[in-house]
Amino acid sequence: MNAERSEKNKARIDRLNAEKRLDHADWTALLATWDDSVRAYAAGIARELATARFGHGVFVRGIVEFSNVCRNDCLYCGIRKSNRKVERYRLSEAEILECAEAGYEYGFRTFVLQSGEDATYSPQRLAALVRELKTRHGDCAVTLSVGELERDEYQMLFDAGADRYLLRHETADREHYCMLHPSNLSWEHRMKCLRDLKEIGFQTGCGFMVGSPGQTPETLAKDMEFITAFRPALIGIGPFIPHCDTPFAGMRAGRVDETLFLLSLCRILHPDVLLPATTALGTMDPTGREKGILAGANVIMPNLSPEQVRAKYMLYNNKTAVDVDTHILKSDLQRRLGAIGYTVRVGRGDYGETTC
Repeated sequence: MNAERSEKNKARIDRLNAEKRLDHADWTALLATWDDSVRAYAAGIARELATARFGHGVFVRGIVEFSNVCRNDCLYCGIRKSNRKVERYRLSEAEILECAEAGYEYGFRTFVLQSGEDATYSPQRLAALVRELKTRHGDCAVTLSVGELERDEYQMLFDAGADRYLLRHETADREHYCMLHPSNLSWEHRMKCLRDLKEIGFQTGCGFMVGSPGQTPETLAKDMEFITAFRPALIGIGPFIPHCDTPFAGMRAGRVDETLFLLSLCRILHPDVLLPATTALGTMDPTGREKGILAGANVIMPNLSPEQVRAKYMLYNNKTAVDVDTHILKSDLQRRLGAIGYTVRVGRGDYGETTC
């Protein structure tokens, strides 16, 4: 019976590979009944698709987590507004530019500026920062991940030179969204933000946590259907990891194997997508990011933030690499990727850019 079920799921994966879609019933069945043989089968297809487009090069993005101040109170997040135990910080523009300068010297050509929803860094202030960064490093791409804004504010950031924007949708199921967020945040507005970003012209990223409280095969099926329709330039997924100072402190963490399976499915569904092997995956498993690459991912985002603030940007417990010296980041990446037959790829790594 298990062998028959596995064969049915492999047939679903073959259909996904051929047609780049599944109906809701097939998504739900696949996500509810997969096993290790099905995961390995999907990983093989995903890896083949990724190497056909990108070779064995992995794009690197230097991430600067410039503020852990946030106006929101999301139930899963360690820097949520009501967590009084967080030591708050906010980097200055000069400090952010210094981080980018260091990253540029190491060969990084994409910078990801990420923060909580910090009103002190207004869209106007961010736009000025982006303009200065692009003036100093005109051959680099800038990705922003600073949460929900209004369309005219996104337009301002795009006009300033920002190239990409990552806004995880968290879940494509409205009721599940309400389980994860306070009542002042709306699923409808999150989805509007994503539509606005894409219409403006950003290389737009969405994503979700694997194993978040209340997630089911049905909600995951909706996530995959949303990705099918939205066709993002980037998909950011990683395992849910509880933080001890949130309402979800006692919840079970997401699984590495399920995250790897979903990475593979995302690659099969959308072969050209930029697909990170996330820090959360590396936190759950010391070789999690390498396993993510072997499952079809093609992006890694090492941390360029000043070492004294990295441990303060703690969205979840036990975040990895908070104490790794910045100057060894690239050499460490080269060593770890080389061990699995991959290399660090230098360049902007835009959506649609391939090497094969």
